Amino acid sequence: MNNNARIAALEDRVSRLESLLQPKTRVSIVHDSSEAYEGPRGGIRLLMDKGFFNEKRPLGAVRAAFAENGYHYSRQSVHEALAFLSKPTGPLVALKEGGVKIYVNRK
Repeated sequence: MNNNARIAALEDRVSRLESLLQPKTRVSIVHDSSEAYEGPRGGIRLLMDKGFFNEKRPLGAVRAAFAENGYHYSRQSVHEALAFLSKPTGPLVALKEGGVKIYVNRK
């Protein structure tokens, strides 16, 4: 193996090792467009697309917005969907203010 081939092999190995050491970036959740607004998570994605979560919102306000948009789910279903979408890799952030959990777009 000549020097150029060895250097190329080493550079390839270094780049693979560096990619393993890079901090993980946030991954947004991508959905099939036909299922984009189905179920409680779909209702939240619809509200996100409308800009609803540009301001801090408690669970009660989210449920009221659901009803306005024709989504009728239990408090627990909406809460579970919000919890899923506010994970560290999700598009929302969950905060507590005054003992009340609120949700807002992740920046």
